Amino acid sequence: MIFDTHAHYDDEAFDPDRDQLLQSMQGQGVGLVVNVCADDQTMEKTLDLTKQYPFIYAAIGVHPDHVAGLEQQGRFLWMQQQLQTNEKIVAVGEIGLDYYWDVCDRQLQKKWFIRQIQLAKETKRPIIIHSREAAADTFAIMESEKVKEIGGVVHCFSYSAELAAKAIQWGFMIGVGGVLTFKNARKLVEVVEYVPLDFLVLETDCPYLAPVPYRGQRNDSKNLYLVAEKIAKIKGVSIEKVIEVTFQNALRLYRLKERGLYGTAR
Repeated sequence: MIFDTHAHYDDEAFDPDRDQLLQSMQGQGVGLVVNVCADDQTMEKTLDLTKQYPFIYAAIGVHPDHVAGLEQQGRFLWMQQQLQTNEKIVAVGEIGLDYYWDVCDRQLQKKWFIRQIQLAKETKRPIIIHSREAAADTFAIMESEKVKEIGGVVHCFSYSAELAAKAIQWGFMIGVGGVLTFKNARKLVEVVEYVPLDFLVLETDCPYLAPVPYRGQRNDSKNLYLVAEKIAKIKGVSIEKVIEVTFQNALRLYRLKERGLYGTAR
């Protein structure tokens, strides 16, 4: 079964057929999904999904493009309370730095990246890191905040094999999705060649980043079979092995067995 470690089924792109699509998932080889928040508005929608679908877990956190909202009184405290009381929240994310869009002031991004890492430590959750064109500052903060203590995943990994090596030294997984199938994905192919299979996890970032031949269309978890197929080709192993190992990696990443949560989603 496939484990989609990073999805956004709360997105309005799924409004026309969300329930029909999600009800079909397990019949089409998708076992578990983590729905990941981007801002405070998506948090409540995500938690609603975890109540409705037993196989969906949540990650709550604020994307660097939206951290200005955390300046509002009470929002961060609400996150803290949810993490302390809701067992289906398995990670803090997605959090990090985005210097490509530069929507929020970079110092503000850094402030809330650090504070959300600290929140993950306080509540004993791994982190899901979003980092775009911000490698130096991202990895500097990861090192200074000793993220090895909590672990996590670098989502939609877009940097070099050397930086991937540093991430896995800290116990982090490398998130791989549809981009791997793109013609211009040479750098990511090199990363997948380098990183041991035990440190790779599958992710859609749906509704975005659908793999070839569906590039540009709405993405969903079933398409991860195509990503697993590409990884299998790169690694010279069977697609079944890729799916099984990445599933176990994701269980380890989100500590579902450790926290006694895995059985509740089957």
